[in-house]
Amino acid sequence: MKRQKYYYGEHSSQWGELFAPDNSQGPHRSRTDGVVVVIHGGYWRSQYGAELGEPIAKDLAAHGIAAWNLEYRRAGNGGGWPHTFEDILTGIDHLGEIAETHGLNLDKVVALGHSAGGHLAVWAAGREKLSGIGAADADRQIHRHQNGTAVKLSGVVSQSGLLNLADAERLNLSNGAVDNLMGGDSVRYPKRHIYADPMSSLPLKVPIFAVHAAADDDVPCSQSEAYVAASTASGGAAQLLKVPGNHYDLIDPRAVAYKKCRELVQRLLV
Repeated sequence: MKRQKYYYGEHSSQWGELFAPDNSQGPHRSRTDGVVVVIHGGYWRSQYGAELGEPIAKDLAAHGIAAWNLEYRRAGNGGGWPHTFEDILTGIDHLGEIAETHGLNLDKVVALGHSAGGHLAVWAAGREKLSGIGAADADRQIHRHQNGTAVKLSGVVSQSGLLNLADAERLNLSNGAVDNLMGGDSVRYPKRHIYADPMSSLPLKVPIFAVHAAADDDVPCSQSEAYVAASTASGGAAQLLKVPGNHYDLIDPRAVAYKKCRELVQRLLV
């Protein structure tokens, strides 16, 4: 396995680390073309970083899949609205800058996002619809980062993702995490909340697997259920899968819950 870190901006949190399979034939000899963007969770807060995604990025590379473990500015270290969203799009697009160096096939780029990372992954999959949603302030900033060559996601595996932002705010998940991300509540900033909600981009043409841990005490299953129900009603391609385990089993390479996510990633890359 080879790993290399790249910065896509000047801030200390604007980087990604590529975990690439080596050319030797190891225990996992099957190879899959494409790249997986690993987006970590932590309710968008600065105390949680890309170290959460590193074990699964290593596991994916061990199974012959190139993994881009993406760090981004979070609320508390220069992130939040709109910078977290800018970083996700710019960080994904940076794959275009390093693809030739590493021989990456960008025809198939899948995102694997856990918790808040699931929210960001599914939101990024709907980037082509953002201009139609509008966002009052900061709309131009986010779209400026979409100029040039955009790397389109061909599928997403959301791991107990926060996919219904409005309901997450209503439930006050993680002590106001949504309002903390957005710089204020939806009464004060209704347009930006709508813009940042994956529900607003439905239906999506790309397949979305909303995987949720059955014993998840951090993110209620209703987050995935509501998204998939709305996707189905609007003609989208989202599917709900419940797996055994808790919130963190989804990012534990030894756990059944994670192994199911890896299987789905492999399916999307075929």
